[in-house]
Amino acid sequence: MAISWIRAAIGLPVALSVALVSGCGGPPSDDRALGGTSIVIGAASEPDNLNPVLGYAPNGASKLFDGLVDRDADLTLRPALAAELPRVSTDGLTWTADLRPGVTFSDGQQVTAEDVVFTYEAVLAPASQSPIAADYEALESVRAVDTDTVEFRLRYPYRPWAQRLALGIVPRQALAGQDIRTASFNREPVGTGPYRLVDWRAGERMVLTANPDHYRGAPQVTDVTIVFAADDNVRAQRMAAGEFDAAALPPKLTRTYEGRPGYRVVSSRSADYRGLGLPVDLPITATAQTRRAINLAIDRQAMVDTILAGQGTPASSPVAPALAQWYVPSTAFAFDRAQAERLLDEAGWRPGPEGVRVKDGVRAELPVLYPGDDVLRKELAVAAASDISEIGIEARAESATFEQMLQRRTSTAGLWGGGDPYDPDSAAYPLLHSKYVDTGGYVNMTRYRNAEVDAALDRGRQAGDADVRVAAYHDFQRAYADDPGWAFLVFLNHTYVLREGWTGLREQVEPHDHGLIHGPWWNLEEWTPAAAAGR
Repeated sequence: MAISWIRAAIGLPVALSVALVSGCGGPPSDDRALGGTSIVIGAASEPDNLNPVLGYAPNGASKLFDGLVDRDADLTLRPALAAELPRVSTDGLTWTADLRPGVTFSDGQQVTAEDVVFTYEAVLAPASQSPIAADYEALESVRAVDTDTVEFRLRYPYRPWAQRLALGIVPRQALAGQDIRTASFNREPVGTGPYRLVDWRAGERMVLTANPDHYRGAPQVTDVTIVFAADDNVRAQRMAAGEFDAAALPPKLTRTYEGRPGYRVVSSRSADYRGLGLPVDLPITATAQTRRAINLAIDRQAMVDTILAGQGTPASSPVAPALAQWYVPSTAFAFDRAQAERLLDEAGWRPGPEGVRVKDGVRAELPVLYPGDDVLRKELAVAAASDISEIGIEARAESATFEQMLQRRTSTAGLWGGGDPYDPDSAAYPLLHSKYVDTGGYVNMTRYRNAEVDAALDRGRQAGDADVRVAAYHDFQRAYADDPGWAFLVFLNHTYVLREGWTGLREQVEPHDHGLIHGPWWNLEEWTPAAAAGR
């Protein structure tokens, strides 16, 4: 869940006026104004590494690697390194994939089933300490049937397994026998993707070039420079100055580009939530009744209207409205401060000195932590803390690092983010299932336990029938609404500004990881320079 932000501003001063952005004219008149074979993208975050085993682009869309499958614009799975979609046995336990013939890594080595086996075994190997290992725990074994066929054997029927096959495949030859955590491969990767890494200057930029041997053909946008600029205002100013062709920007800054000639504003729906984890160990959040009260006290629509400038939707669970068939609107928490106060009264939390509620001599206190270098999370944390304080709970918004937030997860509410639109299992199961209590990392950080929720999540991931799965996640949301473990706040619309000049852009509902991997450029390899398209 954590994003590694660049801690130093690059190139320009951090304190920049939005008025400068809104007051500048049209795009510069250089040749990139009409689009071309190169593009410069301004990104807020920088990856820790470029190794899929260690969590780089696990949902696909990597420019450097391919998985067995990838996704179309509507998120439909399609074959990638697999010649066709993998086959699943009738009991749901065995998945078989035949590799596309003739695919090579960027070092010229042939992709084989052994590379697939190595990749998945490395994710699960304890020595790798992979941050995504929990997502693959259903895998019992993986073996190469022959050079071009791989077979996955699952511990139990796990219907979302097809989504896990988007993981990028790494070459066994480049990593076998090494400590994957420290391998040079992590910064100098060898992959099969539509682009190859040319240069990576930490904290500054990454340069990619088109892979002429990619199995889907060489991209027409041949050169990609990704500039890392953590500060939103810096990215907006550099975009306005013509240094960037595209940038991920928060809604309030993208709004200044609406209607300006030469620019396109893109707003993509997402399943990317921001929410407060409510620890069950604190007195004020120890019961379902008090946690429901906190949820009812928060004015989510006001957050969407003001902080997100309308670019998002309220959130009440990790299942996003974008997952239409899975989502249950009736389980959303309304803003009802009076009902929240009644619930606290009934739970024995009575108004005390200075307006702070007290029970058995204990004050109602809920510190709210947010990552200090994330302006959006800060604004959401401050707003949530203010709403919670209105019902007599002393809530203080405090800046912290992600490491500090993890260390204090049992005594504070952390402003976390996550989620993806591929299957509700991946967003809900590791976050709320009791099997992950006290296992460490970014799973069930609140120590939440609910047997009814567990049972619904287990049914949802194991059921073979699609209708049974949908019903299970509807049951999950109803059970969770009665006993929430979080105060989910909003689902974001991801917003971007692009200079005109390319065709082939196709919008896609996005996951949590965006701005570098996902975004309007998720299919950059399919773009065509407008000048070339018009000839």
